[in-house]
Amino acid sequence: MSEIGKTISKNPPTYLLSFFFLLLFLLPRSASSADVLADREVLPNGITLLHSEKKALPIIKVVVAIKAGSLVEPVERAGLANITADLLTEGTEKRSSKDISDAIEFVGGSLSVSGGADYITVTLSVLKKDRELGFDLLSDIVMNPAFSKEEITRKKGMIKGSIIRQKEEPGAVTSKAFLKAVFGDHPYGWPVEGTEESLDRITPNDIVDFHKTYYAPNNSIMAVVGDISKDELRALITKYFHGWQKKDIPVKSLPVPQFRNGPKVIKIQKDITQANIILGHLGIKREDPDYYAILVMNYILGGGGFASRLMDNIRDNKGLSYDVHSTFSAGKYAGNFQVVLQTKNLTANIAIDEIFSEMNRISSEPVTDRELNDAKSYLTGSFPLRIDSNDKIAGFLMAVEYYNLGLDYIRDYNKFITSVSKEDVLQVAKKYLNTKDYVLVVVGDLGKASLKY
Repeated sequence: MSEIGKTISKNPPTYLLSFFFLLLFLLPRSASSADVLADREVLPNGITLLHSEKKALPIIKVVVAIKAGSLVEPVERAGLANITADLLTEGTEKRSSKDISDAIEFVGGSLSVSGGADYITVTLSVLKKDRELGFDLLSDIVMNPAFSKEEITRKKGMIKGSIIRQKEEPGAVTSKAFLKAVFGDHPYGWPVEGTEESLDRITPNDIVDFHKTYYAPNNSIMAVVGDISKDELRALITKYFHGWQKKDIPVKSLPVPQFRNGPKVIKIQKDITQANIILGHLGIKREDPDYYAILVMNYILGGGGFASRLMDNIRDNKGLSYDVHSTFSAGKYAGNFQVVLQTKNLTANIAIDEIFSEMNRISSEPVTDRELNDAKSYLTGSFPLRIDSNDKIAGFLMAVEYYNLGLDYIRDYNKFITSVSKEDVLQVAKKYLNTKDYVLVVVGDLGKASLKY
């Protein structure tokens, strides 16, 4: 999921607000939202191209998002999308993995790939003088990966090792159990990296077929930011991506996650001193019109660091946890709400009670004027920090396109936030916070915790 889709999240405390505002005045003009202008066009081969020329530094940043994430893989081969993406830089038909890394490192650039649920991303950063090499390497790994059996075996081993280590991490265990319970059979409910069993089912032919099916220009978004003109960019794409042709992309039918009827409590025994707790339920899609009111509401509830009610109650007043925060993670097709904390096993019941108390309070009475104004000030004041570099701008533009927010989003964001009223906050809290139909996951010493839930 992208930065846009994860906006409603844990934020810095209020005592840092003045520091953030000072930074805003110190930002170069090219970092202001008014100057992040981009051209959008769909090229003949189907690539959606976003371009923003920035001449302050002789650097070019490219982010290619291909809609080939875990959303489109079969559940019995979970991890197929991720391992396919991971293998892109592990050799092509004409270059070895070492050839690729040596070439990009020699010019001081970077070339990386990241898997995800909605899409995978290929990211390139090069100096303007090295743009030919950069686009040559970028096109080569996207269009001509080798997928050698040796690299597949090695990569599977690495991913399995990571999965095994995660089983010993209480936070990872808690998160995976929560997402599975909330999303069920929807791909958002299974780990992007897959499982040990599903990885064993993936064959080299599966990887080759997945790449042939979903890695297509008409299934991709390319965001390019930096010291490059539109004519220069078109020439590079024509030269290095000319062989990338449109394909018919199969449409996968996705199950619709259902809000559960009644609570579901998952208890996992681990001999640890701190109980890891996640409490939450289904949330919203990114395109939901209530997104901005929820953004403000969540900041006040638990997304605002030390400014939030959860932190004030559970940490500052009762000393139950070092950190507690809430998030509304809004994806393309579904989202979730969760409150996350760690507390002593003996105080797990009290901490959970206080989460419910704060959820009920914000759902039953208006927030204060100060809380509302502080939330708006932070959310609008920190927004330019998300687009203060070519790297961030490229990722931002790509996410704006994917979530159909429109290029005017950069100018309209502040308006969306400042228009939220106390009544709006109360309304969305009543609508989207549920203290009856929830998922509660607790990983800890269950004997000491003596959970009443």
